[in-house]
Amino acid sequence: MEEKEVRNETRVTHFILLGFSSNPDLHIMFFVLFLVMYLLTITLNLLIVVTIYMDSHLHSPMYFFLSNLSFLDFGFSTVAVSKFLGNFVSHSKTISFNGCLSQVFFLHLFGGAECFHLSLMAYDRYVAICYPLRYTTIMNRQSCLLLVFSTWAGGFIHAFAQAFPVIQLPFCGPNEINHFCCETHTLYVLACSSTFISEIADMVNTGSLSLTCFLVVSISYAYIISTVLKIHSAEGRRKAFSTCASHLMVVTLFFGPLVFIYMRPPMTFAGEKLVSAFSTIVTPWLNPFIYTLRNEKVKEAMKRLGEKKVSLLGIRVD
Repeated sequence: MEEKEVRNETRVTHFILLGFSSNPDLHIMFFVLFLVMYLLTITLNLLIVVTIYMDSHLHSPMYFFLSNLSFLDFGFSTVAVSKFLGNFVSHSKTISFNGCLSQVFFLHLFGGAECFHLSLMAYDRYVAICYPLRYTTIMNRQSCLLLVFSTWAGGFIHAFAQAFPVIQLPFCGPNEINHFCCETHTLYVLACSSTFISEIADMVNTGSLSLTCFLVVSISYAYIISTVLKIHSAEGRRKAFSTCASHLMVVTLFFGPLVFIYMRPPMTFAGEKLVSAFSTIVTPWLNPFIYTLRNEKVKEAMKRLGEKKVSLLGIRVD
């Protein structure tokens, strides 16, 4: 009873996010870099969502999935860096205990949902290329909505499984997190009790999620490649591969950092933070460029949307 009372009295109520460096000049450099990339990330991803929603030419499963991916990137990046940017402006490095746990939950919610969603997009390409005549029947509106809902449900289950063990841990000692955001592995080292079982569960949960999604993507593209190689027309093969190239680039950018974060040998804190920054900031920033610069329909839709906005403002464009 006495031990419990002491633990309650010394329970950590907030954490200190140390960020990237204690050097003020480097801190300013990271802030400016992150701010610019974050503003571009939210602007470009929300622009894609609005463009696809507003343009009837893009009301197809592929673009519906693309808009959901853009929203996931927007949420993932916002959860990861908003506190870091806000703390810099307020000259504070603190985050409340509940705020830290919320960040852990939503990071894994958006990250897990995106992992499932990339698998879903691979399945969509598989159906489109391997069963083109049945595509509209298989990927109808109801199926698309159900599949997207499933990715969010899977992300929620993954996030709960990651955050729940952390909530159960006592934190009564050091409260400095050597990172720019709260993550499960950064919190385990601060707990006042053994975290061995929680860390094993964390590894199994994340490893199973990543492996399952990677297998779905790999199997889908194995069938896709097999089908494309049977196409006699060189132009047909080029067009088929072109429709998959953007998705493959995004998959590589997403799963690459996961390998380093969860399946790598011990890294320095600096190296781990850089890999996390790439996953949560650089990748969501690059994804819109990969899709919009390689997709003529999206670029044309954005142009039409821009012309429509101009005409609504009463500005004449010759």
